[in-house]
Amino acid sequence: MTPDQYCQEKTAKSGSSFYYSFLFLPEQKRKAIMALYAFCREVDDVVDEIHEEQVARVKLNWWRDEVQRIFHGVPQHPVGLALKPQLENFRLDEKYFYDIIDGMQMDLDFNHYLSFNDLSGYCYRAASAVGLLTVEIFGYSNKLTLRYAHDLGMAFQLTNILRDVREDARRHRVYIPEDECRQFNVTTADFLQAKTPDNVRELFKFQADRARKFYQQALQHLPDEDRYNQRSGIIMKSIYESLLDEIELDGFRVLEHQIKLTPLRKIWLAWQTARKEKKRHKKLRKAHG
Repeated sequence: MTPDQYCQEKTAKSGSSFYYSFLFLPEQKRKAIMALYAFCREVDDVVDEIHEEQVARVKLNWWRDEVQRIFHGVPQHPVGLALKPQLENFRLDEKYFYDIIDGMQMDLDFNHYLSFNDLSGYCYRAASAVGLLTVEIFGYSNKLTLRYAHDLGMAFQLTNILRDVREDARRHRVYIPEDECRQFNVTTADFLQAKTPDNVRELFKFQADRARKFYQQALQHLPDEDRYNQRSGIIMKSIYESLLDEIELDGFRVLEHQIKLTPLRKIWLAWQTARKEKKRHKKLRKAHG
């Protein structure tokens, strides 16, 4: 198995919504984005699958060394070997890879956040840093697109937090800010109950509304000239917002059962959004001669 094949398999097996958006990219960009996503999966799996904290910390430090090898030496891991040649094709900033690892380490260092200001630092490292790398792969000409990437990453992470609140609570992790829990008279113990009283539903709606604001801000920042290049991000947005819609339509009962979109629904949304963005791009090019 080649390093590229390893990354593709790692990405496909994850079942992530991101995989479906990558299918519409040209081959070189698809290889690069799958290598990046495989990197994110590897470091995320360290925290989620290694139950001994000290072992997880050692493993994260190994990945910090691997980033150094990717940029300045000879990588050892298939993901590192797949990423290394992409440095010649795309302007990938080494700092963001360390930020992503730091975000994963925050899961070892913290199991709750006092306020959204505290949580936003985690969301930046866990998701916005990834977005800032993906825009380099997708391509952009206007620096406003970096603001789009930041806000879209925030929106994705906030959606994930709402979707996974029950699973995270079982791992003794609570990402919904403490001051907002107090505002709605919700305790950490409530997240372990398979029921959705009104105050919990209102708290979750508050979280969903914040995520929607970040989705809206992201598109407002995205310049027309970069929109078609960034269509994979727009496909992801379509899938993630549809998930948010399903959560809301279900009455925010994320503590009672898992809410997710079927692979068929994701493929349909990806195809529909890609088609829409292609038509929009053609129309824009025609308007500008």
